[in-house]
Amino acid sequence: MPCTSLRPSPPQRARIAGGGGCGWKAAAHAASCVAVPAEVARHHEHAAGAGQCCSAVVQAIEAPVDAVWAVVRRFDRPQAYKNFIRSCRLVDGDGGEVAVGSVREVRVVSGLPATSSRERLEILDDERRVLSFRVVGGEHRLSNYRSVTTVHETAATGGAVVVESYVVDVPAGNSADETRTFVDTIVRCNLQSLARTAQQFALAA
Repeated sequence: MPCTSLRPSPPQRARIAGGGGCGWKAAAHAASCVAVPAEVARHHEHAAGAGQCCSAVVQAIEAPVDAVWAVVRRFDRPQAYKNFIRSCRLVDGDGGEVAVGSVREVRVVSGLPATSSRERLEILDDERRVLSFRVVGGEHRLSNYRSVTTVHETAATGGAVVVESYVVDVPAGNSADETRTFVDTIVRCNLQSLARTAQQFALAA
């Protein structure tokens, strides 16, 4: 996976790879790809308890950071780049406006071990380009799933790097490695789709 030559200071690297070593390989790769500010890196520290696992996926995107963030921040329209989502509607919010505390209900495409997911927006920080949501219900196997996505500018290329980390319960009958492989695959597919979507968005702007 391509990344920039920018590297964070050792304290920043430690923060990204924190969380008791959870998902440390992916987190360390994230640290090597982009200088993530400490105040943003802390959002990727997941305190995984017994029976949980966590990881992080990194995607370089050849599009301006603002174009990438414009797609990511649309909590009410994740299907714009998440191809496994068939539809989304806000079920709880401030007069239909997206804000922290808003809840969405997504329907997923057939073929996955899920039909729907209810998700609450936990962080929407336009200044630092941080979005986080937590799964609070639905028909699926990813209990207590929490995701954090951050978007960073790569000054050397004029592009962006996206870091998405998560923590989730390990379903009964599965191992932590199996769960991590499954979720990583979905996240990676989403981020690859995000790259294509953001590039098209930038060209059309």
